[in-house]
Parts: sequence; C-alpha cells; structure tokens
Amino acid sequence: MIGDLLDRNAQWSDHKNAEEPGYFARLATRQSPEFFWIGCSDSRVPANVVAGLDPGEVFVHRNVANVIHSSDMNMLSALEFAVEALTIREIIVCGHYGCGGVKAATEDLPHGLADHWLEPIRRLARSYAVDLAQEDNEEARRDKLAELNVVEGVRRVSETPILQRAWKDGIGIRVHGLIYGLKDGRLRDLDCTVGPGHFQKEAAQ
Repeated sequence: MIGDLLDRNAQWSDHKNAEEPGYFARLATRQSPEFFWIGCSDSRVPANVVAGLDPGEVFVHRNVANVIHSSDMNMLSALEFAVEALTIREIIVCGHYGCGGVKAATEDLPHGLADHWLEPIRRLARSYAVDLAQEDNEEARRDKLAELNVVEGVRRVSETPILQRAWKDGIGIRVHGLIYGLKDGRLRDLDCTVGPGHFQKEAAQ
C-alpha cells in the first residue's frame, strides 16, 4: 500500500513538473495563502480540492466534525500562526452535510474519546431542539445541526483573544461559515460572516 502511494506521488510530481516547470522550486521558497480553513477531518472534504485551490493557497486545520474548542491549543496555535505570521485575512469554518461526527453526536451509543470531543454539538442539539424538530427526517435534522455547528464555530473563532486583539489593532480579518454538500460537491455560504466591529455593533443594539 505504501509503495503504491509513493508511486502515485512520483507520477503526480513528474506530471506537475512537466506541466509547470519550476513549480516546486517556487513553492518551496515561501507560503502565502489567502485563506485559513478550519474543516472536518473527513477524507471526502479536502480543503484544496473542494475549494479548487492549489497547494500554497490555503492554510488548513482539520478535526472531527470541525468543532471549535476554546481550549484546543492545536487549533489556537494554527489560528495565531495564520493571523500573525502568514497575515491571512480570510478565515473559513467549513462543515459538511452527512458528517459522521454530527451523526455520532446524535446517537445514544458509546464512541470513546469522540464523545468528549463532540459534546459541544450535543449542547447545540439541546439548545435548538425545537428548530431541529421541524425538519422532515433524521438526515435533515443532522444536516441542519451541521450548519448550526458551523455558525457556532464562526462565533467561537471570533471570540478568541487572537481575533479580538487583531480587530482591536485595526486588522481587517473576516470569519466565514461554509457548508459542503457531499452529494453535489458544492460549497454554500451560511451568511454568518463576522468581521471588524461586529461585537461593537451587537453591543450597541
């Protein structure tokens, strides 16, 4: 299996070099991505592929069900690096329909450590129980919960000291929420973008 993977890598590398000579030499000198993508670990949702981006154009952090934990040092370290070292100004929290993590969070079954990780999704399900009950079936309820998880993720990223400090310093970062459809390959904007001044506007209302 590893031998096959290495062969496929060699074929891809040779094809890329033939198609665009010097590609890897240029890529190796620096990375200057425009987007920081926080997504699900699901193998069917690779950020570069679904967004139509080349290597070097998106900085990526992934975890089970794209959950934003305020104490997740891995995510926070990546976020800080994206904002302060790579000067990325567009952050994307991306979930997907048919998410196995969301499904696990709605099941009354043991899932080991994943049960601890997915607790924020269970809290969302309880908070929005009335809204979710209006969906036609279990699949639709889970897909709606996947959307709510993205919206909550955008809020949680925006509330981190990293983003709050950046906005206080006048840096125009925006945090977007997208959802990906496994059945049609399309990304959808959930219209929950947060940018500079958002919290000040909320406080004034």
